[in-house]
Amino acid sequence: MSGSKKGGMFILSSPSGAGKTTLVKKISRNKNFSISISHTTRNPRYNEKDGQDYYFVSKNNFKKLIKKNEFLEYAKVFDNYYGSSKRLVINELKKGKNVIFDIDWQGTRQIRNKKLNYKLITIFVLPPSKKELINRLVKREKKNLKTVKKRMKGFKRDLSKWREYDFVVINDDLKKCYSKIMFAIRNKILFDHNKIRMHVEKLLS
Repeated sequence: MSGSKKGGMFILSSPSGAGKTTLVKKISRNKNFSISISHTTRNPRYNEKDGQDYYFVSKNNFKKLIKKNEFLEYAKVFDNYYGSSKRLVINELKKGKNVIFDIDWQGTRQIRNKKLNYKLITIFVLPPSKKELINRLVKREKKNLKTVKKRMKGFKRDLSKWREYDFVVINDDLKKCYSKIMFAIRNKILFDHNKIRMHVEKLLS
């Protein structure tokens, strides 16, 4: 990274199940990177821990935090609230840490519109195919088809936001996808818009 003492903000977004959370955790293992752990009102999954994966809070407590202006960004996604703590993020940035966000397009817009005096790169992750996305969701949700169906309802809407991001990558191979993202973070390279547009059209067909 640059010689600046201030950290930077790196946002990863994607349709649910495209692999961004796995990528965020992998990126955070690099020196001087840390994850922005979101607050959420949803129930923990079987393998999630409070304070490590999310801060799990009630809807009432979440709304109190909104009123206190505690969030850098927040959004309602699939009937639950998610938000990034302003205090925790700014503290990490002031230490010179690069903060990685695992958030959706709503939160990305909010952070971009705040125009904070920190480097910001936004990255959108696409699945290799719709079939593979559904397979990942079925596996993740322990074959809870009702939840999978709900997640897929937002697929087209989420997918349509890819043009708002600085860099777009297809997660067809985790190792290669990670390498491309790290290269983009360090060099802020451009991507092939035509290739991505054609891939998105294929996903929507």
